[in-house]
Amino acid sequence: MGDQVLAQETTAVDEGVRQLVESFRGKKGFLIPLLQGIQHHCGYLPAEVLEYVAEELRVSLAEIYGVCTFYAQFHLNPRGRHIIRVCRGTACHVRGSLAIMERLKSELHVAENGTTEDLRFTLEPVACLGACGLAPAVTIDDDTHGRLTPDGAAKILERYP
Repeated sequence: MGDQVLAQETTAVDEGVRQLVESFRGKKGFLIPLLQGIQHHCGYLPAEVLEYVAEELRVSLAEIYGVCTFYAQFHLNPRGRHIIRVCRGTACHVRGSLAIMERLKSELHVAENGTTEDLRFTLEPVACLGACGLAPAVTIDDDTHGRLTPDGAAKILERYP
């Protein structure tokens, strides 16, 4: 899973968040690294935590949300333990990645960019995985799976509890 942290079910401002905020108090250019730290700690950026940051560090909530929504690395909703990325690049598209995405959506009962209710998986389309020779390709966490079929992609899910 790399540096990804599991999504936590509690989103209240806890001691870890308080310590992070305090460590950035009075520093210039703190917002992005602080948000990265909070996301690493919480698994995403909960609304009540962002409100706490705005109040404690005297930054407008609009500015915070502006940064959160501008950068794709930030997530405002809980994410799954396992992140599935389905390639939409040309090679993958031509070789059937759309059918793979449809099968995974059906199998997981989620929409694109959705997370399963049990927080096991988040399903995301991506422009390119850089694995064109393996098209169609999917990554799950840090693992690349190539030359997939819709059935094969669904079967791989079993490997990720």
